[in-house]
Amino acid sequence: MHDFNSLDWDDIKVFLHAARGGSLGSAAKRLRVDQSTISRHIAHLESSLGMALFERLPSGLRVNEAGERLLCHAERIESAVIAMREDVQCGGSGMAGRVRLATMEGIASLYLASRFARLRQRHPNLTVELLTSPQTVSVNRREADLFLSFFLPTGQGMVSERLGCFQLGLYGSQSYFDRNGFPESASDLGRHSFITYIDDLIQLNSVRWLDDVIKNPTVSFHSNSMIAQMNAAAGGLGLVLLPSFAVEGREDLVPVFHDKMSTARELWINVHTDLQFVPRIRAVSSFLKSTFQADPIMQADTSGRKMLDTLFETD
Repeated sequence: MHDFNSLDWDDIKVFLHAARGGSLGSAAKRLRVDQSTISRHIAHLESSLGMALFERLPSGLRVNEAGERLLCHAERIESAVIAMREDVQCGGSGMAGRVRLATMEGIASLYLASRFARLRQRHPNLTVELLTSPQTVSVNRREADLFLSFFLPTGQGMVSERLGCFQLGLYGSQSYFDRNGFPESASDLGRHSFITYIDDLIQLNSVRWLDDVIKNPTVSFHSNSMIAQMNAAAGGLGLVLLPSFAVEGREDLVPVFHDKMSTARELWINVHTDLQFVPRIRAVSSFLKSTFQADPIMQADTSGRKMLDTLFETD
């Protein structure tokens, strides 16, 4: 330690973002400063501590052993600063601020976005940032305040609550069935085409839902977008497995074997332990909970769901 008294919260904040993002550029983008400013803060912090905190690699930055130790302390400092700020702000100004909610594209675009007006009416000074991500978003690393997932994530420092469950079933368009015929039995599916995700781009196993009901399907179209898959099916390209909330009110998609072939996913809300009692976070969490609990589509009773005894193989 060279000069402990010269430690600066701004240096520590920059260190946190550089450690989480793995580069000067990612920290600069998040903090809205240039990379030279980030570099100066890190150099000042390392000088104050008398030690290097990163390995400098061609691909970016990687925290070393000393950096890992500091990261634990820095996150506790960050939590204390957040708690102090929330206490001061909420004590005087009421429900206000921003809440970043991360979840998958389909439920964000096709279900949540149209419902947030009700939250705004209740709390006009509360703003939601809806982040769509094809991967797990870490609330521990402050990538979002809340993460709505289709599975129970693992990890320390996180509080998770189950909010509901939705079903998924096969759908196709009438134009597709006019050309290819409607399957009369599961064995008929071997001559049909399917629409699904791009396998090597899947980062969450919870979206491998087609595997729950069909093994080795003949695929006519791949996309990493569920919305694109749905529209491709509506255009007659093939059969697609979709969540019930995605097709509500759509007449251009016909259900297939929902009494025999379906699957389900749970909904979990996840928050960092330091933020679970923050009023603005609780307001959004409570809104999501009440929204899902009031919607039968999001409270699927899976006890009576019919599944094939074994996955149907199309090969």
